[in-house]
Parts: sequence; structure tokens; C-alpha cells
Amino acid sequence: MSSEGLITIDGQEFIYTRGETILHVAQRKGIYIPTLCYLKGTSPTGACRICLVELEGARNLVASCAAPAVHNMVVRTDTPRVIRARKMNLELLLASGHHYCATCEADGDCLLQELAYKYKIETVRYPESPTKYQTEVNSLITRDFSRCILCGRCVQACNEVQVNQAISYGYRGTDSKIVTTGDRPYANSDCVFCGECVQVCPVGALISTQSRFKGKSWEFRKVRTTCTYCGVGCQMFLHVKDNEVVKVTGVTDVGPNYGSLCVKGRFGTDFINDPDRLKTPLIRENGNFREASWDEALDLVAKKLTRIKAETGPDSIMVLSSARVTNEENYLVQKFARAVVGTNNVDHCARL
Repeated sequence: MSSEGLITIDGQEFIYTRGETILHVAQRKGIYIPTLCYLKGTSPTGACRICLVELEGARNLVASCAAPAVHNMVVRTDTPRVIRARKMNLELLLASGHHYCATCEADGDCLLQELAYKYKIETVRYPESPTKYQTEVNSLITRDFSRCILCGRCVQACNEVQVNQAISYGYRGTDSKIVTTGDRPYANSDCVFCGECVQVCPVGALISTQSRFKGKSWEFRKVRTTCTYCGVGCQMFLHVKDNEVVKVTGVTDVGPNYGSLCVKGRFGTDFINDPDRLKTPLIRENGNFREASWDEALDLVAKKLTRIKAETGPDSIMVLSSARVTNEENYLVQKFARAVVGTNNVDHCARL
């Protein structure tokens, strides 16, 4: 049996390989099909029904993210029937909670908002049905159930990408919600606070607590860098406003992490702007610290290291580096230890 076939999308004929969905073929060929619940690299759910398309000879519209491509299939992605269905589903999602954009952290970076604008939805015909569940706030992740559209992307990310299996769907019908085991708060659950769920949430239901009310998406300057906490080399974006790192996101589609980060990489940046962070060298005299200039401090360190090296040899000196400085600075530290001091006694705090 051939592993390839032909599929026609919007009048264009394409070759597909076995296992590809209609959405995969369309995306590969640059044909736009809107999605909300679809998450690359995970099992499709067809939950949001935004990616509906029309198949020639089929009575019902199908979710292109979950429908496999079939030989000689004829697909239309933008017929009036498809557009009406997408708009209706968007209205239902907008009515499913309290989607107030003015103070939402996802404003300007929200797929639901983006699609509502694209399809010109100015009013919603259905009554709003806000959730009965309270917003949960902890020091790292805020869950706002009133904004959750139950797309399931966070569940897929947790179970299939990070494989932490900390969250899933809970309850039924109008009581449905995303829950941890036993429906406990995040802080009391199996969650390891990697923040993968925050990164993939298409709305403002999951946000970084640290970044709340510190700026909207268009106010941030994104700086790509490499995480310093360990040697994996995860790629990340620092979202910076007024010279302050407000939040961190992983760089998707780029190795080695492909958007994923650990709890330290995603949330461990508060030290950068901590008011208690030392900004001036301190020298201990008579059991007390006093402020000193950089020249005085460096001269003192150089003098003492030179004396120790002369008296007891370079291997009596050990250098400990830090995950809270840049990779370039860590490189200089080990170069200093080996080439200047003459010792291989160098280590890094993230390895301890």
C-alpha cells in the first residue's frame, strides 16, 4: 500500500504522506486554517472546532486537526458554511466565561482575541456563563478559570510534552474544568512548575504570577538568550520592560528545548531586579563588612590569591561559579581558574 496520496485543498492538488492530517498538509503548503486547541507534537483533540473544513461529499464539517488526509479527498477551507460555523463556535467560546480584555494579561497575545478580530465578531448572541470556580493564585502560576475555554492545550503539554501528568480534565458538562489529582491547588499537587501550561495557553487562563500587571505584550522587548542554570543550553526569550525582566518564555521550534523550560529557567529571574542584590563590593574588616570600590576589592583579591598560590600552590585554590551570571562570564571564570591561577578546581553552583 502506497505511503503517499493526493489531496485537493481549495482547488490545489498536493501530495501527502500517510498519517498526516488535513491541517498538517495545509500548514505545510501555507494554506491558513485557524486553530485554538491544536498543539504541535501532541495528539489532536478537535476540542475547539475552530479548524472546521468542508469535505466534498460529506454531510458534516470536520475538524481538520484530527481528520486524516485520504486519497482523492477534496477539501474547502473558507466556504460560507465553514465561516459561519467558525464564527458561531467563537461566539460560544466567548460566552463560556468572562473574557474582559482590558485587564487581561494575554491582551495582544491571545488567540481567541485574534480570531474574534479576524472574523469581525463585535457582539455575542449567547448569554455569558461565567464559571463558578475561583481564581487560584500562587507565587508562580495564576489560574483564572473564568477565562479558560477548555481547549486542553495545557493538558496535552503537561502529559505529552513534559510528561509530568499533573493535570487533566475533571468533572462533566457545565462543571468541567482543568484539575490536578484530587482537584488540589497547584502548590499541593504533583505540578513541578515547569510552566509549560502557561506557555501554551492560548488565552489568559494561565499566566505567570510574577508578570501580572507589569505590562501588555506590545510593551515588552524580547531578547533571545541562553539559560544559564545548567549546561543543556535551553533557548529563551526575556520579556523586558523599563530594563526589567518581566517574564520568560521558551523559544519554540529551536533546539535543544523547543519551547520547554524548567522551573528555574522560566521563573527564576526575580533575583535580577531584587532590591537586596549587592551592587557594591564589600570587604570584611574586624568582623564587619564595609563598602569598597571595585579597584580596591580586586586589588585585595589579586594580592591574596597571589600569596596563597606562592605559599601553598595553585591547587589550594578553588573557584566556584554561578548560574546567575551569563555563560560568557562563566567561561571567563573557568579560563581564569585554569590559565591564570593554574588549577582545575573549578565548579558551578547549578551542579551541586
